[in-house]
Amino acid sequence: MSEWLSYKYFVYVIGFLAQILFSARLLSQWFKSEKAKQVLTPELFWKLSLVASFLLFVYGWLRDDFAIMLGQILTYFIYIRNMQLQGSWKKLPKILRLFLYIFPLLIITYSFNNNTMDVNRLFRNKDISMGLLIWGSTAQVIFTLRFIYQWLYSEKHKKSTLPAGFWVLSLIGSLMILSYAILRKDPVLFIGQLFGFIIYLRNIILGHKSKTLI
Repeated sequence: MSEWLSYKYFVYVIGFLAQILFSARLLSQWFKSEKAKQVLTPELFWKLSLVASFLLFVYGWLRDDFAIMLGQILTYFIYIRNMQLQGSWKKLPKILRLFLYIFPLLIITYSFNNNTMDVNRLFRNKDISMGLLIWGSTAQVIFTLRFIYQWLYSEKHKKSTLPAGFWVLSLIGSLMILSYAILRKDPVLFIGQLFGFIIYLRNIILGHKSKTLI
């Protein structure tokens, strides 16, 4: 029992650390935007996003939660691309950049070749019904669409920015993930999304006031 509690504590520490970093990125973006009276996208936003995504992917893997893993793998490389657009990616050591590129592939390869994770653990988890898994995965896809929209918008304008659609999709996806977190009884997802929901709503209000969002 004590070993199980220690493992569970370790997993939650990783998850909460990821959410703290996600919250820190939103705070840094929010403070700068409030000061400028318009929605801004600081370099720190993408740096913290990448580290937090790295940790939350690990958290989802340790929790056998496909929905969480799906959400992070879909946005992971978009964070990297935004760092490239802002010029901060090249500032990282080459060995670190290489590791960050291949990390998801390493996890997937390891998981399916060490006899400890298979399709049953991901898609037949006794703690996650198929209906709940579909709901959670759908929520993650919608939540991820915000970054696909943001990525395409940024590529078009050759500048990393956060347009109106990003915040609207964030709000919708956040509500869905909040409900998933309640049903899944996952405090990491719940606390992280509850905080984010407030920031997303504030950015929508701020964007309308400044008329800088498109």
